[in-house]
Amino acid sequence: MIIGIGLVGVCIGALLMLLASNFRNNEKHITEPLKRLYSTNDPQFRRDMSLLLGPAVVEGNHTEVLLNGDKIFASMLAAICQAKRTITFETYIYWSESIGEEFATALSDRARAGIKVHLLLDWIGSFKIENKHLEAMRDAGVEVERFHQPHWSHLPRFNNRTHRKVLVIDGALGFTGGVGIADQWRGNAQDENHWRDTHFRVTGPVVAQMQAVFADNWAKATSRVLNGEDYFPQLPLTGTMPAQMFMSSPSGGSESMHLMYLMTITAAEQSIDLSSSYFVPDSLTVATLVAAAKRGVKIRIITPGRKTDASIVRRASRARWGPLLKAGIMIAEFQPTMFHCKELIVDNFLVSVGSTNFDNRSFRLNDEANLNVFDTSFAKQQTTIFEADLARSKAITLRNWRRRPLHKKMLENAASLLGSQL
Repeated sequence: MIIGIGLVGVCIGALLMLLASNFRNNEKHITEPLKRLYSTNDPQFRRDMSLLLGPAVVEGNHTEVLLNGDKIFASMLAAICQAKRTITFETYIYWSESIGEEFATALSDRARAGIKVHLLLDWIGSFKIENKHLEAMRDAGVEVERFHQPHWSHLPRFNNRTHRKVLVIDGALGFTGGVGIADQWRGNAQDENHWRDTHFRVTGPVVAQMQAVFADNWAKATSRVLNGEDYFPQLPLTGTMPAQMFMSSPSGGSESMHLMYLMTITAAEQSIDLSSSYFVPDSLTVATLVAAAKRGVKIRIITPGRKTDASIVRRASRARWGPLLKAGIMIAEFQPTMFHCKELIVDNFLVSVGSTNFDNRSFRLNDEANLNVFDTSFAKQQTTIFEADLARSKAITLRNWRRRPLHKKMLENAASLLGSQL
């Protein structure tokens, strides 16, 4: 009996150690503020963004904004149906539901037509997809893989999820942004059951970098390399926008996203507009935002209001607003529905969009990917959209934040303690 109890104790101890390993990230983190050496319009800023984040900024791209599910899904499905050689698709959320079935049907049809179709789903994010839909796609010839599906040999990596959202057609047309494949993204954000989100349709040389992002995790998940002209064709110039697509991962370069935000905020000279569906900044990022505000940068932030899919994240976020509001930073909560946008606009020049949330999970735990576009006209267009969202949001004042009920403060501070995992 004693031996049995001892064995149970050993097993429980091993399990606790295994779970604890999920909360560790052995990479060193950025802990010191960056020195402000230049503004966003200085050529050195673009050089540093290229060299420190990975892929170089490339010329000759075009990016089109797609607002909300009806436009986003229609554009993505049309592109899938027109594919002639390859489809590569990586996403976090993929549930069965009606839109999941539409994508499964479209991908299966192209696979049966001889197109090479690769679908990479995060295991956690796609847990609601029914096996019959996975098997139907596989039977049609779609290569479907699950990222970090639980297995005894790599349980310590379970806390590392792929949150990337990248669709590439024929190596020449790319999509990225905030949407997942689930029915709450349908519609046009017309009520609380239809979310507000933004996605982007991209052409030009930067699409090769988007393809490389997919190929990175495809190789991790399958040990198979995607290469050749079907995946990386010679791409023509399609516009005038300089752009780069970069990625981060705890298995290498997990600080890239954090560094990008710190570099951009530090370089900002006039304005920062941030749309963030999950806004839980760490102390260094808060200090960097406050420093920018103190030197005269106008900063506006939109986050979800009471209509959110993650109340604990909202509570943890609100616990950290004090220094930001005191510095004069505007924080507003979107009212009509869940606000799932992930976009940074700086100095009417740089727009960063993709899968990254403004929190520790995106900065250090998830695999993420963002598209940076350096273009004044595109940035102004995004600012107009941001201001339309701001008009549907409720600004939070420092006075109101300080006067919130004690029980809310306690819940928010308790949630904030989990910030490293949110």
